[in-house]
Amino acid sequence: MERVYVESISNEEVSQLPIGAFRGKIVVVDRPEDVASACEQLRQNPLIGFDTETRPSFTKGHTNKVSLLQLSIADTAYLFRLNRIGFPETLRALLSSREHAKIGVGVYDDVRGLRALHRFQPQNFIELQNVAPRYGITEKSLRKLAAIILHFRISKAQRLSNWEAQQLTPAQQLYAATDAWVGREIYIGLSKVPPLAPSESCLTTDL
Repeated sequence: MERVYVESISNEEVSQLPIGAFRGKIVVVDRPEDVASACEQLRQNPLIGFDTETRPSFTKGHTNKVSLLQLSIADTAYLFRLNRIGFPETLRALLSSREHAKIGVGVYDDVRGLRALHRFQPQNFIELQNVAPRYGITEKSLRKLAAIILHFRISKAQRLSNWEAQQLTPAQQLYAATDAWVGREIYIGLSKVPPLAPSESCLTTDL
C-alpha cells in the first residue's frame, strides 16, 4: 500500500504552514437549562469532536478540576462550562452513548478528569494517537497531526489561559472550539484513505 502521509514533521515545518481554525458557530453553554438542547443537536451527528480544558495550576502537586468540555460537529462547537453548570446527566449520557463516536487526542486523561467530577461509563471514544500509526504516522500531538493530515497549523497560545474566568474571551472560545473540531476533521481525513496497517479497534469503550 502506498504511503499517503509523511511519518513525522518538524516544528520548523509546522511553523511554515498557514493557520487553520474553526469557522463555524461557537455556542457557550453556561446555564443548566441550555444543556439539553445542545445535546439534542449533537445527538444528530454520529461523529463528535471531543476535548476538555482545565485551568492551569502553578502549584506543585495541585491539579484543578476540568473547567470546560468541548464537543464539536462540522459547523457548530459547543463549549460546556462545567465549572458553572456541573456535569449534568444529559451530557454524561451522550458520552456514554455507543451510537456517537467521540474523537480526540489524549482522551484517556480527558475522560479521567471528567470522571473525577462524576462517574459515568465512557463509550465509543476514538483516540487519534491509536489511529494515526495505521497510516504510518508517528506523531502524537494534535498540532502535528493537524499539520500532517490537514496541512495547516493550529494555535496553542491560549492553552495556559484561565478557563475559569468570568467570561471566556473570543480567543479562548476559538481555541477551545478549534481543538475539538480539528480532531473530528483529522479522523474524517484519515478515513478517506486506506491504512497501511491492518485494521484494529480504535475504540476505547472502557476508560
